[in-house]
Amino acid sequence: MCKITPNPPETDPASPYESNDSKKFHHAAERALDHYLKPATAIMAAPYKPSTMFLINPETDAESLLANACESLASASVMLGDVAGLVDGPIRKTLLGIAQVVMLGELAVNRALDKVEIAG
Repeated sequence: MCKITPNPPETDPASPYESNDSKKFHHAAERALDHYLKPATAIMAAPYKPSTMFLINPETDAESLLANACESLASASVMLGDVAGLVDGPIRKTLLGIAQVVMLGELAVNRALDKVEIAG
């Protein structure tokens, strides 16, 4: 009878800890893998602390903040559209997609602004 599966490949029976050189190589490889593949636990454990370089006056009312955000988003949308008109291919599609997300944000801010005006 014919054997359908091949014989398993022959493996090197030597342990990575057989000699001092192989131990050093193994430890160096582990450090390299840890450096590139393990998440930076110190960064992920640190709480997010926003930059204080640019501060908004805490006494600014919500309506003014929303109006400013709306104008900023509208400007970003126009800038993205202008740049998208200058390029072709996948970059253009990416820019137009970002412009659409910005427009959706602008719509949401406009709606929030409407609610603030109605309540106020």
